[in-house]
Order: sequence, then structure tokens, then C-alpha cells
Amino acid sequence: MKLYNIAIIGQGYVGLPLSLEFANHYPVMGFDINTERINELNSGHDATLEADLNKLKNSLVRYQESDGSIGYRGTSDIREIADCNVFIITVPTPIDKYNAPDLNPLLSASKMLGEIIKKGDIVIFESTVFPGCTEEECVPILEKYSALKFNEDFFVGYSPERINPGDKVNTLTSVVKVTSGSTAETAKEVDDLYKTIITAGTHQAPSIRVAEASKAIENAQRDVNISFVNELALIFDRMGIDTNDVLEAAGTKYNFLKYKPGLVGGHCISVDPYYLAHKAEQLGYHPDVILSGRRVNDSIAKFIASKVVKLLISKGNVIKNSQALILGVTFKENCPDVRNTKVIDIYNELKDYGVEVDICDPWADKEEVQHEYGVTILHELEEGKKYDSIIIAVSHKEFLSLDFEKIKKEECVVFDTKACIDRNLVDARL
Repeated sequence: MKLYNIAIIGQGYVGLPLSLEFANHYPVMGFDINTERINELNSGHDATLEADLNKLKNSLVRYQESDGSIGYRGTSDIREIADCNVFIITVPTPIDKYNAPDLNPLLSASKMLGEIIKKGDIVIFESTVFPGCTEEECVPILEKYSALKFNEDFFVGYSPERINPGDKVNTLTSVVKVTSGSTAETAKEVDDLYKTIITAGTHQAPSIRVAEASKAIENAQRDVNISFVNELALIFDRMGIDTNDVLEAAGTKYNFLKYKPGLVGGHCISVDPYYLAHKAEQLGYHPDVILSGRRVNDSIAKFIASKVVKLLISKGNVIKNSQALILGVTFKENCPDVRNTKVIDIYNELKDYGVEVDICDPWADKEEVQHEYGVTILHELEEGKKYDSIIIAVSHKEFLSLDFEKIKKEECVVFDTKACIDRNLVDARL
């Protein structure tokens, strides 16, 4: 029986849960270039809130007591993972300011591993990519820096991540895992490896490209469906009817898909369609549906801000220097993840109108928001301060019981983007 010694590259929302599950069966080294992150994990803490802290602490202790034969430990030293024989890459794959794939983290991780992999090693990619990326972009780098021959000296797998940050029901182990490998033997080995941790089972795809494509279309499909209801919201706003009322009525039919309008941010749904579109355009095909969905969803933040301004004017408010409060900055509720949040677009749009804007979010990390977006946020509302407009951007549990009367000025406008509070308290919903 082959003994696995696993290194997982990237210890964020995807890499850490994966590390801890594998650490129940194998020795696992969690590698991340962020030394502060590694120090945090090795002390038994997790700022992403994805880890079960008891599981993390027990896994750290198990690694020490078993002398590294099972359990978890984090490291930022590449030399410490050189003896591993399975390397799983979970680094981010974002887009740049032109909405083109930014493969720099992925290619840097491939180069780093190319310098340490050995004959017989397996490199598995989990990062979301366009179909063909693993074999066309990453494998040549692995070959170049290792001086090893692909599918003779080392092998590659691809198993797209399906982590849903903040979701404590649909967790890593309870969602079917798609797997694949660069040879038939590797595909089976990769599939068997994941079967040790995925209780929901696995689906072995016939090729790496199929597995890559399956991930890309998962989120493109959701993006297009959400763009449809977002476009409905734009239409129904002009008609003066409530989109949620329409969806509730339509949803009484058995086969109606119950998507809700809203901001579409985060690390997957607002990013992955661009990866699929990038590959399509390389092949000479312009994907109209996918990109039209992106355009609609990217327009929603501007619509919300302009709607608030129009409502303020209708109530006789002066826009310049008026006080606005945005509740929430993360890309989803009850989760600290601020990656690619579209709430910042609302903030910037209101600022362009001359509005003074506060953002309050008890879940988000202040330093991260400042670093990523140059915006200072509040964790708690300022005592006694009242606002001309309030936008509920994220339905954190703390906001659902908020006494809005205490923070509203007399002619305040309340816009509920999530339709999460009593409709009698709001002026508009998305």
C-alpha cells in the first residue's frame, strides 16, 4: 500500500478545510507564503472561520505526538514539504482589472513545486481554471523547473474545489467531488485518495479538461440565472412592482427556479465565467449569454446607488454631504470573506455623488478591507449617529434585529438589497 505524505499549497478558505480532512488519515503539511497566516494556524486559530477549531487543535497535537506520521502542521518553508509525494494546489485564481484570468499565483505555485518534485510524485490542482489550463499552462512549468518528464516521471490530477465559504451544511465532505488524472492509473489513484475523505462520494471525470470545464460551468450557470432575475428587478423597478412578490408568485409552479436578485461578488460566481469566456474567445467564439450575464450583474451596484439618490431627492434631501450607511461589506452573510465584494462598488458610486458613506460590518477584518479596497469600516455603529440613507447590502444576523428607528433621520431612505427585513421599514427592495 502506498504511503501518502501530502502537502497542500495555500491555506485559505479551500486549502485549510482540505488539509484538516486529509490530516485524519495522513501526514499533512499546509504550506502558505503568508507567515502570519501559518503562525495563526499553528497556534490553533483561523481568521477565515472555516476551520473547526477543536479539529485544528487536535490535528496539530496529533502531528506532534505521532512524530509527523499523521496530523497537520503549517509551514512557510518550502524545504519542509520537499519530502512529500502528493502536492495539492489551492491558490486563488482571480481576474485582473480587464476581467482577464490572472494566473500568476497558480503559475508561481507550479514553478515552486517544479523545483522540489521528485520522480513518482503527483501534483493535483484544485484552483478554478479554464479548460486546458492545467496541461497547457501548468505542466510545462512543472517540467521546466523539475527537469522531469510529464506522465513518465511525475503525474498530474485535477479536482475542482467546491467549498462554499460560511456554509456549515454543504461542507467539503458532504458534496460530491469531481476528480481526474493525467493517466488512467493516476485518475484512479487521485479518485481513491479523495474517497478517503469525501463521504458524499466522488465522480471520476474522463479527462482533466472535462473536470476543469465542469467547475467553470457550475458558476457560469448560477451567474446567468442570477443575471436573469437581476434584469427582472431592473424591469420591475420601472413598473413599480416588487420583484420578490413576482418571484414568490412564479415560484408556486413546481419547475420554477427560485433564484433571487442581488449583488454577485465573491471568489467564484463573479470570476469563473470570465475564465470560460477567455477560453472561448481564444477559440474564436464570442460567448454572448455568459458575458451578457456578467454585464447585468456588474451593473446592479450602480443601480442601487442611483436608486437611493433618486429616493433621497424625492424626499427633499440634499445629496451632497448627506450621510449614508451601508450595512455589510462581505460578499455573503455571516462570513468574513471580502474577496471581490460588490458592496465596494455601491460605496464608490455614492462617493461619486458627494455622499458621506460609513460601512459597518462586524464580520469583516478591518485591516483586510483597508488593504484590499482602501476603505475604513466600522465593526459597531457610532452611538447616536443618524443617517439620511441606509443600504442593507449583506444580511448578517446582527442586522436582522437592528432597531432602524434609532439610526434613521426623519426623511431617511432605506434600501434592502436582500429583502431580509420587514418591508414596512424600507423604501425599496431589490
